[in-house]
Amino acid sequence: MTDIPTPSEQKAANSTLGDLLGEVTRDVSTLMRQEFELAKAELRQSATRAGKGAGMMGGAGYAALMAAFFLSVAAWWGLGYLIGNAWSAVIIAVVWAIVALVLFLIGRQHIKAIRGAPQTVDTLKEIPETLRRNGENR
Repeated sequence: MTDIPTPSEQKAANSTLGDLLGEVTRDVSTLMRQEFELAKAELRQSATRAGKGAGMMGGAGYAALMAAFFLSVAAWWGLGYLIGNAWSAVIIAVVWAIVALVLFLIGRQHIKAIRGAPQTVDTLKEIPETLRRNGENR
């Protein structure tokens, strides 16, 4: 084998440490910019998909609302033949009030169970103490 230096070895031999560090810094900076642009593109794509999904869920919710409305009207009308329209409307309204109450109580339990980000808060509280300890050791 021959001892012919590679282009990288020649460049390292002919460049100063400052030049090499500057080049590394530029390369790292370029890499960080490219990673940031990639992250933005991925987030944009994810947000677009999330928006479309949310729109579809909203449409499904509206369709379910209309189905519940027309089923309620049909039940009201069907009960109207048995007990009269006024009482059948009251019965259907009471059924929906019970459904609303149950959903409200379950939702309230879920909201009360939210604790935020306790682990993050604890970690952030430890930072000043950690800095203080490291400063005293110097």
